[in-house]
Amino acid sequence: MLIGAILLLSWLILLLRYPGKALPISLAALTGLALVASWVLWQESRENRHLAHLELRLSYAPDTCPADRPLALELQNGSSAALLELHWQIAAYRPGDSVNLAERLYDSPRYSGPGELLPGASWHSCLPLPTLRRGYRASTLEFRAEQLHGSFSR
Repeated sequence: MLIGAILLLSWLILLLRYPGKALPISLAALTGLALVASWVLWQESRENRHLAHLELRLSYAPDTCPADRPLALELQNGSSAALLELHWQIAAYRPGDSVNLAERLYDSPRYSGPGELLPGASWHSCLPLPTLRRGYRASTLEFRAEQLHGSFSR
């Protein structure tokens, strides 16, 4: 933060002392910064649009999945671009409640998607349960994917 304050103060001194030279350079730098910021915002909105078209369903299915991975996952890519990678966290809720019962611990499972998933394709897998708070059974909870982060092909 100190370096930023020193740079800002130096820039103001140069702008006041040599306005003829510092103003065009400052405007060019500001234009470049605005272009980079707009490109980053455009990329982020593009990713969010594609993520909104993903359909990810989680259900507790110990009868169809192995005992160490009882969560059944179905992922449908409804976007127009191929999904390259996807990461998320799983939350557990009692029906009608808004308190997340999955604990976020250092050794909690990390969830990631298939490698490449083409538009319109689906992927099925079984996942391990997140660490639940004491006193709750997985069979009585609803599971949701939250904090989705992904990348798509261009």
